[in-house]
Amino acid sequence: MHRVRHLAATAGALGAATLSLAAAPSPAPGVSSAGTSFLTAAAIAPDQPARVKAVTGDYLYWSFSAEAGQNPTVAATVALPAAADRSGGQSWTIEVFDGLRRRQACVDGEQSPVASATETTLTLGCRIRQVRSWAEPWDGDPLPGTYYVRLASTDLPEADLGLPIQVDLTLTAPTGDTGADQGELKAALVPNNRPGEILTANPVPSPSTEPATFSANWLPDFSSRWLWTITGGILAATAGLIGFSWTRRRRP
Repeated sequence: MHRVRHLAATAGALGAATLSLAAAPSPAPGVSSAGTSFLTAAAIAPDQPARVKAVTGDYLYWSFSAEAGQNPTVAATVALPAAADRSGGQSWTIEVFDGLRRRQACVDGEQSPVASATETTLTLGCRIRQVRSWAEPWDGDPLPGTYYVRLASTDLPEADLGLPIQVDLTLTAPTGDTGADQGELKAALVPNNRPGEILTANPVPSPSTEPATFSANWLPDFSSRWLWTITGGILAATAGLIGFSWTRRRRP
């Protein structure tokens, strides 16, 4: 009897372990590609590694989604060509854009480092401001939506164009103070225009049944322009009368 209970307990423990392993989320597979424009950007998720083989002179694009309260941070490591194959130093930059292609300011990280002719690796990073849940229409604060990462070399000798490189990119999105902005985004950043749909006309107000009352709303708003106009008219009329009296032929 004791042995049966022991086997049952062991089977239960194995079943619970199997269920916990099945419920645990598996790590997202790595990304091995990058786009060459905003439209072809490769999608990545937080803590999902991306490793791409490219050549110097390429523009590499990735995209990710961010929610309110997050502090998206991207970090990239570029394995440069061997020093013997290069003829000089290189300058690189990493940039983050929102869904409207507005460049977001980096508040942390080495955004535009310069590698000497002997360095073989280059590290870049950019952390944008905390994503807000709302903002004024004229403001450029980051809002929930899709963001784009662009990595490119900005200055290098022309002879070094086309040399092979390897890029490792990581994205983290820690959550900051979610109650800092005290607001809520009531409409999408890019409204849905619904092309092809006919918009209904504005409703015509029904005639009022209340008795008509006198209102002075029909009177114009008097301002300095009215004063100058009236004064000019009086002066013009006076000048006309005086001129007519001077030029009138007197009877003998």
